[in-house]
Amino acid sequence: MEAETATSGDETTDVVVVGAGLAGLAATLHLLGAGRGVTLLERDSSPGGRVSDRLVNGYRIDMGASVFTMPELLDEAFAAVGCSVSEWLTLMPLHPAYLAQFADGSTIAVHTDPEAMESEIRAVAGPADAEGYRRLRSWLSELYAVQRDRFIGANFDSVLDLATPALARLAALGGFGRLGAKVARFVTDERLRRLFTFQSLYAGLEPMRALAAYGVIAYMDTVAGVHYPQGGMGEVARAMTAAASAAGATVRLGTSAEHLERDSGGCVRAVRTSTGERIRCGAVVLATELTTAYALLGRAPRRPVRLRYSPSAVVLYGHARADGADSTALTLGHHTLSFGSAWRDTFAEIVRKGSLMSDPSLLVTRPTATDPTLAPQGQDVITVLAPAPNLHISEVDWPRITGAYRDELLRTLDARGFHGLAGNLVVESVATPRSWESEGLGAGTPFSLAHTLAQTGPFRPANRVRGADNVVLAGCGTTPGVGIPPVLVSGKLAAERLLRRQGACAVED
Repeated sequence: MEAETATSGDETTDVVVVGAGLAGLAATLHLLGAGRGVTLLERDSSPGGRVSDRLVNGYRIDMGASVFTMPELLDEAFAAVGCSVSEWLTLMPLHPAYLAQFADGSTIAVHTDPEAMESEIRAVAGPADAEGYRRLRSWLSELYAVQRDRFIGANFDSVLDLATPALARLAALGGFGRLGAKVARFVTDERLRRLFTFQSLYAGLEPMRALAAYGVIAYMDTVAGVHYPQGGMGEVARAMTAAASAAGATVRLGTSAEHLERDSGGCVRAVRTSTGERIRCGAVVLATELTTAYALLGRAPRRPVRLRYSPSAVVLYGHARADGADSTALTLGHHTLSFGSAWRDTFAEIVRKGSLMSDPSLLVTRPTATDPTLAPQGQDVITVLAPAPNLHISEVDWPRITGAYRDELLRTLDARGFHGLAGNLVVESVATPRSWESEGLGAGTPFSLAHTLAQTGPFRPANRVRGADNVVLAGCGTTPGVGIPPVLVSGKLAAERLLRRQGACAVED
């Protein structure tokens, strides 16, 4: 479509970034650092996207991601505009990263310090697995080092971009085998195998079926370490937004992109907003849900098979008295993993069968263990996350069963030693796959596309847009994938792709 003639009331910028989630914010900071003018649009009243929080009756509750790893990637974004994370944000390391509770009543603290973790494993599983942990840790570290620059941190233009020495090294490390089988070669205790493989569910994969290459997620959790931002997870986006504004970005919250004006060659020359503005630009970053980006573009990628989405989740958001649980209750750390006795069946149910977990494995998060200021004195913020099938493979009637399922999850935790939680927890809200769908998330999942082989690396929906050379994508639906670290990288890769294109960031006269 022919672009309209500019008027005196038009705003002009080098790049319009649509979406102030972490991907859009990272892209903004990297573009600013390269000297580009940026206007950032966000439809919600606050930034963050999937990494956001909400103030509810005096409680600061994380509504999205709650596990923060690889802060050095965040530092890269701040460094692009000449500052550091520490100037805008306080990140507190978690020790331990997790406390894991098992069906037999045993617990294992997951430490990122190698000596502390080796000592923990020696005490609960014996010297052989303690030595195996050291070898496992070394393998995970090497696995990450091989993938960091050539696979996670690289733009792909074709499958041929995979043909590097790093690919051979990844194969030699066993990266194309199965994760469950590979971890089992290092540790024999079933509990330890779970602790170093459950992370593949974040990528939409069953641990026994996931490629061993996805051990990099376990590296991020168990080797690199888990942190928490003082003030809540939403502080990450608020800090990035403040740094972007200080560096010259124009930030428009409560403003969505409604229409992209394109010239006869297909390039976008202006963005129309929900507030009636027309922003002339030289390039656009669509850091939105894939379906939103494709709707704005008026197209979808041609793929031989339907996109496959990750499992979803049910999340209970609430608060409780800090002393309200029974004295015999399991002590809640910041992150507590509660594993049921079932393992393979659990994943088969939610990934392939489309049914609820019959013996659920749950993540209970109590961020007030680290930052008491998130709640009034003597109170805790608590969330409970239960993996669930997405809407593409399940016909669960969520409006009908949500209340009953909430109560069932609380009873399950009570039976596992979290005594008093069921009666003490005030559940402010419950998110279900239908809730995520209402927010525009494909298949009703906050975890986006699964990292199957057909949706990994150059096979994942590309961040470039054919026929629109000055538009790129960013976010968890494109490269490199799901999770806070990949999303931060995604924003950087989107900025790099635009900056590589001659003239892509120049506004047309």
